[in-house]
This record gives sequence, C-alpha cells and structure tokens, in this order.
Amino acid sequence: MIASTAKIHPLAVVEDGAVVGENATVGPFCHVGPHVVLGDGVELLTHVVVAGRTTVGAGTRIFPSAVIGGDPQSIHHGGEETTLSIGRNNTIREGVTMNTGTSGGGGRTVVGDDNLFLAYSHVAHDCQVGNHVILSNNVMLAGHVTVEDRAILGGGSAVHQFTRIGRQAFIGGLSAVAYDVIPYGMLNGNPGILGGLNVVGMARAGMEKATIHRVRKAFKSIFEGDGSIRANAAAIRDEFADCVPVVQILDFIAADSDRALSSPNRGKG
Repeated sequence: MIASTAKIHPLAVVEDGAVVGENATVGPFCHVGPHVVLGDGVELLTHVVVAGRTTVGAGTRIFPSAVIGGDPQSIHHGGEETTLSIGRNNTIREGVTMNTGTSGGGGRTVVGDDNLFLAYSHVAHDCQVGNHVILSNNVMLAGHVTVEDRAILGGGSAVHQFTRIGRQAFIGGLSAVAYDVIPYGMLNGNPGILGGLNVVGMARAGMEKATIHRVRKAFKSIFEGDGSIRANAAAIRDEFADCVPVVQILDFIAADSDRALSSPNRGKG
C-alpha cells in the first residue's frame, strides 16, 4: 500500500506488498522490497536498497548506496523469516549496511530513534542499538552486539560479537572492542583498554559536577579495589544507591553477559 501523498520516482522500484507512508519519498534507482514498511516522511535519496522484513520509522533519511535489511551474514542462517526494525528520525548515510536477525539470535535486529550512522558503518544480525547513538564512518558491529543510548563510536572501530557497550560510553577511533564497556566508560586502542570515564560527554549532557565526582570515585573503587571487579562493584552498591549513573554502572556489571568486562588492565601486555 502506497499512501496518496508519497512521492515515488518513476525510476524507483517499489514491489507489490510494500507499505509506503504519508509524505514518504523514494528517489531514483531505489529498490523497496515486498515486505518493507516505510513510515511517514521517510526519505530514500537515491540508489538505496531496503529489503527483507524491514520496518523504517517515520522521519528517517537514508542516503545513497545504503543496503538496509539484507540477509544476515551468518553461516547459520537458513533463510528463516527474520526482521530488522528501525525507529524514528534516524540518519543513515552513504553505504551503510544493516542486516536482519537470525533465528538463533532472537530473529530481530533492532535500531532505536534519533541515531546517526555515518558512511559505511555496519550493523550486523541481532544487534540492539538504542537511541541517540552515533556510529562514525566505517564502524563495524558484529552480530549480537548491544549499544545503549547515547554511546558514540569513533571511526573505524570494530566491536566483537555479543559485546555490550553501555549508555553514553565513548569508543575511540580504530579501537578494537573485545569486551563489554561500562556505561560512561571511555575505551581506546587495539586491544581496547578502558582508560577512564567519558567526563566530557557527561558534562555536555548536563550532569552536575558533584555527580561526576561521585561517578569517578565509584570508578576508582571498582577498578582499583582489592577484590574482583564484580566484588568491588557489589561492595559499594549501598554507598551509591542514590546516584543514578553509578547504579547504572553497577547494574551493567552485575548483568549476565557472554563477554568479560573491559578494564584499565585488560588488554595490556
């Protein structure tokens, strides 16, 4: 179904069964598959492919040569009907690729709202990307990666499968992310080393200086204490129960994960 106010260029292909919302635009040489849903005001500029069982939320703009909703790049994929869900008001720049999920990974790749995906970044099968995330040029997310709200990944960084990146973390350019990165953490290098906290990002987000000071104190207790990271984190929970950012870090550390935690020491020779 194509809305009456949608604008479909005569050189575009929109297959029967596709849904195109009000005031959406499909530019020349775009290809929209039969199971695709484009929300209101979505804009495909030119030479964009949207395939698979893919939903693109209202107001999202997709730039030339992006391929959205392609089959998962997994040897375990047997052609099952899996999905890609993209939220509202995303900007997806040139050459970006996003794949649908796999049956073994829940069958769903999910991207939230208000994200920025710069040129040639990649979101693999079964990834879960939050809101207000930035993937810079050539960032690579392997399968089953979770990226929480407001994280920023620098150009050319690569994230190992099943890794979690916490909210408002910062990943430096060309970093290799092999282990989970705590919320508000800052990781750089290959192998990636947790160098501290994203203090600049915390301040820019309006976090008060007193709160930042408490988060830094908690960070030191967690990663410089005598016990293990998880034991140190559990030991300070009562002390920081009234500090939301610290609780977010502690909950992240306590959660089940397939990967170990990045730290100031892990990855050093």
